[in-house]
Amino acid sequence: MAPNDLPNHFPAWHGTTILTVRKGGIVAVGGDGQVSIGQTIVKANAKKVRRLAKGDVIGGFAGATADAFTLFERLEAKLEQYPAQLMRACVELAKDWRTDRYLRRLEAMMIVADKDVSLVLTGTGDVLEPENGIVGIGSGGNYALAAARALADTDLDAETIVKKAMAIAADICVYTNRNVTIETLKT
Repeated sequence: MAPNDLPNHFPAWHGTTILTVRKGGIVAVGGDGQVSIGQTIVKANAKKVRRLAKGDVIGGFAGATADAFTLFERLEAKLEQYPAQLMRACVELAKDWRTDRYLRRLEAMMIVADKDVSLVLTGTGDVLEPENGIVGIGSGGNYALAAARALADTDLDAETIVKKAMAIAADICVYTNRNVTIETLKT
């Protein structure tokens, strides 16, 4: 069975948690390190969050690893084409992702952030900016999102909120672990 022939009850892109919080002049993007195939953990320390565009953009992915790397490479190319224009680069990537026959089959979602904007990119052509600077994706994304929203009104900084929210998600979601990578940028 080819990867794209997997039944709908096995959506590969749900097995992770990625969270972004913007607060107090900092944007923090965090992701857990668990890689699962079905009910089996195959790796606990994957790096799903990384810097792009010479460090000016942070990206995190939920989904099939090879698909995510393909999307990161395509986004890097768009960022070279449209330097310092994350929104424009993401819109152009989303157009390609939606219309290109090869890219259309990729099973992943991405969160990307720079000093100005945080965005979610999906294979359906969506480029979404969260209203409150907080967004989560993946199987534990909604748990981390709810925790981060609850913590946003406290004195905690963005990075600490991501750490605490990711820990809460790991307590609830079996596809999320506590081996978290967090990258930050000043806004």
